[in-house]
Amino acid sequence: MRGPYAALLLLLGLLLLLLCTATSICFGLNLRNSEVRYIEEERQALLKLKQSLQDDDGLLSSWGSQEEDCCNWKRIKCSNRTAHVVKLDLRGDRYSEPSKYLYGEINSSLLGLQHLTYLDLSLNAFSILPEFIGSLTKLQYLNLSNNYLSGTIPPQLGNLTSLTSLDLSRNYGLIEDHNLDWLFNLSSLRHLDMSTVYLSKVVNWPDKVTMLPSLLDLSLSGCALSMPIPPVLFNANSSSPLSIVDLSFNYLNSSIFPWLFKYTNSLVVLDLNYNELEGSIPKAFGNIINLVHLHLSSNYFEGKIPQSTLENLHYLQVLDLSQNSLSGEVPDLSKLTFLSELHLSKNQLNGSLPNVLGKLSKLQVLDLSLNSFEGVITEAHLSNLSTLRQLDFSSNSLSLKFSPSWVPPFHLDTINLGSCNLGPAFPQWLQTQKNFSWLDISNATISGTIPNWFWDLSFNINFLSLSHNQITGTIPLQWLSSRFMGSSTIDLSDNCFNGPLPRLNSNLMSLNFSNNLFQGSINTSLCGTNGSVTYWYLRYLDLSNNSLSGELPNCWANMPYLFRLDLAYNNFIGSIPNSIGSICNFTENEYMLQMLRLEYNNFIGELPKSLMSCSSLIILHVGENRLFGRIPAWIGTSLPYLKVLILSSNSFTGSIPLQLCGLKYLQILDLSHNNIVGTIPPCLNNFIAMDERYYNLESITYSIPYYNATFQEKIIMQFEKDIYFLFKVIDLSSNKLEGEIPREITSLLGLSGLNLSNNLLIGIIPQNFGDLNNLEFLDLSSNHLSGTIPHSLVDLIFLALLNLSYNNLSGRIPFGYQLDTFSYSSYVGNTYLCGSPLSKECPENAATQGPQTSSKHDTDFYEHLWLYTSIAIGFIVGFWGVCGSLVLKSSWRHAYFQFLDKMGDRLYVTIAINKAKLLRNFKSQCYQENT
Repeated sequence: MRGPYAALLLLLGLLLLLLCTATSICFGLNLRNSEVRYIEEERQALLKLKQSLQDDDGLLSSWGSQEEDCCNWKRIKCSNRTAHVVKLDLRGDRYSEPSKYLYGEINSSLLGLQHLTYLDLSLNAFSILPEFIGSLTKLQYLNLSNNYLSGTIPPQLGNLTSLTSLDLSRNYGLIEDHNLDWLFNLSSLRHLDMSTVYLSKVVNWPDKVTMLPSLLDLSLSGCALSMPIPPVLFNANSSSPLSIVDLSFNYLNSSIFPWLFKYTNSLVVLDLNYNELEGSIPKAFGNIINLVHLHLSSNYFEGKIPQSTLENLHYLQVLDLSQNSLSGEVPDLSKLTFLSELHLSKNQLNGSLPNVLGKLSKLQVLDLSLNSFEGVITEAHLSNLSTLRQLDFSSNSLSLKFSPSWVPPFHLDTINLGSCNLGPAFPQWLQTQKNFSWLDISNATISGTIPNWFWDLSFNINFLSLSHNQITGTIPLQWLSSRFMGSSTIDLSDNCFNGPLPRLNSNLMSLNFSNNLFQGSINTSLCGTNGSVTYWYLRYLDLSNNSLSGELPNCWANMPYLFRLDLAYNNFIGSIPNSIGSICNFTENEYMLQMLRLEYNNFIGELPKSLMSCSSLIILHVGENRLFGRIPAWIGTSLPYLKVLILSSNSFTGSIPLQLCGLKYLQILDLSHNNIVGTIPPCLNNFIAMDERYYNLESITYSIPYYNATFQEKIIMQFEKDIYFLFKVIDLSSNKLEGEIPREITSLLGLSGLNLSNNLLIGIIPQNFGDLNNLEFLDLSSNHLSGTIPHSLVDLIFLALLNLSYNNLSGRIPFGYQLDTFSYSSYVGNTYLCGSPLSKECPENAATQGPQTSSKHDTDFYEHLWLYTSIAIGFIVGFWGVCGSLVLKSSWRHAYFQFLDKMGDRLYVTIAINKAKLLRNFKSQCYQENT
């Protein structure tokens, strides 16, 4: 019987082989060529997909080339058994340098690949998430992250019942409008990442997530999630074994904890950074015994760090409690033997550091910065930390006292010791650290010269700061050009370095040598020997407050991405080179020059027309030079984003160009101390930014001018980074302006300072000056103004300085509120004025108070500040009627709190001015030490 059956089977096999050969298909395979295994329909679908995509970087160059078999194309994988396309990896690399990505339309030809189990379209520039992707029902892996997808998530994704991994993260325009109900069918889902998808409309989102029985990894960072008010009881039944949960950057409060603590047996990683959690750290965290990573930074936790809770987390490797309000001392963490990262920065922790930190032998990152720790750090604290890579003790009151011969057991990548006491000698132990890419020993009481071994180190460094010390000596000329290999930020500001500038490195990103004693020309340092060096990475160059001299070089075209240039307070001469505008000529430069400071030098000539191309300029400060010519009209048309324009103390002539009125973002205009003639343009009311009633809260990173009580001395305050722009000022003083004060100025309701003194103005003071209710200083002195003082000035409750002296004003001086605080010097030189505080009595009131004789009325404004603040606070506290009025009348309450805000601003200014004086004294000391 075996013979006939065998013959029959052989016959059937031959028939099947003949059928495959005749039709060219056998189980969906193309066998005309033994080396070609693909499905023709799928090959055509891939080619149609390629046609619909924009591929400027050649990511799909192998598709449709000489290789006919699509299974051999790059980014494609076929099944070895069926030859169907099962994997399509079109992942781009949008953040690389150079970037490579696809864009265009995700075509429906993708539906021709019905056997796909893996689809990765991440890191491209697609904008639409098509609904038809929900028809690829065999998909197990779908990644659409890091695109520009927007709109509503199609609920058809719920048809992908085989999905085990779904990633829609980093698409900042995606919105969930279907309450996540489409998730219910994804019972196999193990990884879900919807970070930055807008989920605020989802009702009771924790229960929706709980319904996924296989979910292990959940990432909902930056989704605008919040907790319902009042809190609801979450579903007690939870079959999902969640091990990784990332809910950072949301609006969650402490009512999230009952839901989280249902997963105490499975959680391994928990990230709640940047939420609204408050109160004490819950003891229940101690029950999550398998926890490896715990991130609770940037919340509102307070109280002590619970030692007993943390001791139960035996497997903990990363603990991040930074940026909270935790207080007390650091507890004994010696039982956390696996701890590799400890982040406690930006809290209110105090006391000395325990030696037990040295027992954490696996510690790689130790960040205790920005607290109130004090005491001495010795070798015992660090001697066992052989794996340490990052050390941050900055902004504490710690003193590091090590033996000069001490050799640390670690090799650090990051060293942050700013504002610690390391001096007076340069730290010798740094000689053993040859792998660091970040070194900050600023404000560390270091003085004297830097040892030669430091200059000999070869750096692959990202950040170096030795600023705010008292370091003297010169810098080797070749140090920067030969020792730095990566794009770097170098800050040696506020020291006593002298001698010539070293030659710059083409890889520099930011260089700050300000507030030193550098001398000589900058031509060779910036341009090299033949001017061929191009600084492709340089964004920030600050050489201000030195003794540099000579003419500016002509190699500015070699800095095509320069963002900030500060050469103020030096001894440069000659004209401002026309080539300086070439910084802005690079066509690919998206961030053109935004700040140019050249004040307090000896430049002559006119402003170069090449600056017309710097259309992104926000600050142009060339005051205190010897520039001449007319104020260029192109400033108002070619520099539309200017916020600060300072041309003071030069020799500009002509009238104020009407085109300046087009600078709608302008907040500081200073044309003082020039030879400008003509009238004040009424169109100044086009300064929209000055028309705003409240201060612009846009973050800036530059210095702005402020005026002291006499308006004569200009003090440049170096504001720290990200301080808000506080002042809106017009200063046209000390010119030859004629005509009347235009009434349109009184529509600039946000104006905080106006100085029109020392001109030839006539006419009356506009009656509605009282509308400028943000005005803090007003100087109209030394003009030919006539008429009476407007009574509306009484309404200027924030007015801190008033000078109407030496005019032709007449009548009674108004009194009340702030006007009662000004001395006779505010009104002297007006023959026909009468009333207090002048000695001349008005005819209709013989009992008017005479002049104030106390010398306190003539003291500096900043001494008045403390007096007025004390009077205001005492009055408010003592007089209950006023307190009651503040509670009952909202307009008064608003004005009162606004007053306190202003006082705070003035107090900050006072501190900054004192700081500037200390800086001048310090520089004087530097000169003495170097001589």
